[in-house]
Amino acid sequence: MIEFYDTIKDLVWDDVTKSIYAKTDRDVQKALSKESLNLEDFKALISPAAEPYLETMAHMSREITQRRFGKVMSLYIPMYLSNACSNHCIYCGFNHNNDIARKTLNDEEILEEVKVIKSLGYDNVLLLTGEFPRVAGVDYIKHAIDICRPHFSAINLEVFPMKTEEYEKLVQAGANTLYVYQETFNEARYKHYHPKGMKSNYKWRLGTPERVAKAGIHKIGMGALIGLEEWRTEMVYLAMHLAFMEKNYWQQKYCVSFPRMRPATGGYQPNFLMSEKQFAQTLWAFRIFDNDVEIAMSTRETQNMRNHFVTLGVTSISAGSRTDPGGYAHPNENLEQFHINDDRTPKEMESMIRAQGYDVIYKDWDRCLN
Repeated sequence: MIEFYDTIKDLVWDDVTKSIYAKTDRDVQKALSKESLNLEDFKALISPAAEPYLETMAHMSREITQRRFGKVMSLYIPMYLSNACSNHCIYCGFNHNNDIARKTLNDEEILEEVKVIKSLGYDNVLLLTGEFPRVAGVDYIKHAIDICRPHFSAINLEVFPMKTEEYEKLVQAGANTLYVYQETFNEARYKHYHPKGMKSNYKWRLGTPERVAKAGIHKIGMGALIGLEEWRTEMVYLAMHLAFMEKNYWQQKYCVSFPRMRPATGGYQPNFLMSEKQFAQTLWAFRIFDNDVEIAMSTRETQNMRNHFVTLGVTSISAGSRTDPGGYAHPNENLEQFHINDDRTPKEMESMIRAQGYDVIYKDWDRCLN
């Protein structure tokens, strides 16, 4: 089977950018009038030409989301297992060169985190690690799943790229969902941001969703980090990647996210800024382009933004998050990957969501389905 990399390797990044900015008012109107959109329509909705149509896009996004997902919002929470990392990503607080304390949770510490997260009402958890297989590799992650499995209906992962057979071990252990972010789809610039470590291999990371799909995972989360390269172009590549996966691996469900950069140890500053208005345009463009894809929003965004997007296209939102290993039982800002923007508790988020007429769910999967 052809790989996604083969479909984009001959594209020129700047040419794709130019094609987005060349879209016209007529292109936008055409896209908004169609029931089934193609990539050129998505380019129109993500382009500057669509800015006068944001109110229309917002209404369409709300209607599509309520029709497809109902008036519900899923809450999720990350549990960082380790901040040990062999990568040198210049924008990340876990960068191997950063002078921060490193911690990998042992069994007792994992159970302490489980206890706190369960007390917050969650019946699903997102397990995260850095990329340091010698310290927190496949066997460690599988063991962590084994520890957490009796306590949660769904175990989700955001871990380093692996081989298909390694993912199969994690799926068999009970992993339900895997999230992987390409960070940037700009191959020519990728090495600049990831100069050393396993993550420096662009093609290996790009092929991760395909390998995990072959392993039989239930859901795959995809995305790009906003702030590294021209965001509109990133989103077009993400839309292409999503369409490729849905066509070739239709058995899986999909979720997209486009987190904006937050302050982290090392002090890296974004090259390209995305405003709240542009974030909204991106979200609505994805919802109109793909009615079925789930869209997640993390605590990187502000309280005000997260309040407004409850009814406008988001389907899952994090609450009560910590980005430091062991941070729920024993908070330590010196271990954080990045500083969160919205520190409200899950109950505070639940109250806000219910006030807007939406139900809140702490799981959308049951262990009997595994």
